[in-house]
Amino acid sequence: MTDADNASTAKAGGHPSGDVRFRILEATMKRHRYQGDALIEVLHTAQEAFGYLEPDLLLYIAHSLSVPPSRVFGVATFYHFFALKPQGEHTCVVCMGTACYVNGAAEILEAVEEAAGTKAGQTSDDGKLSVMTARCLGACGVAPAVVFDGSVAGKQDADTTIDTLKGLLTYEPAGVT
Repeated sequence: MTDADNASTAKAGGHPSGDVRFRILEATMKRHRYQGDALIEVLHTAQEAFGYLEPDLLLYIAHSLSVPPSRVFGVATFYHFFALKPQGEHTCVVCMGTACYVNGAAEILEAVEEAAGTKAGQTSDDGKLSVMTARCLGACGVAPAVVFDGSVAGKQDADTTIDTLKGLLTYEPAGVT
């Protein structure tokens, strides 16, 4: 493909790579008239389409919305929902906000890390589970809270959390008996 072909493809709403996921992203940006104040919505769409937000994709979004890359990277790293690397088949997010922390979130996180054989912010070697933390989920009334594949579970402890993970996963996590 020549540079002229790339330019005409980009103007037509496509991406020089031909990746159809960029059409989905372009449709969202077009719907919001390429306005920078639609950044969070565009990032959500990008993550849904691509699975995670790699640096080149964030730069593409910054350029398309005419916002500084530092703003795009800042938003993508501030919110726990956004992932900058591939995620596992399942996710476990332990809230580390004050209410959750004083009610045992650190112990829950330690048990999850041991069971998964990985640390917070990483994915298990087999790609089955991503372990994450959040500053606060806003579910203080049911502290400690854990999010399993997008569903919030309250009043958790290490045992109930590990039992839920066992139910989600089709294998026995390392260290779990």
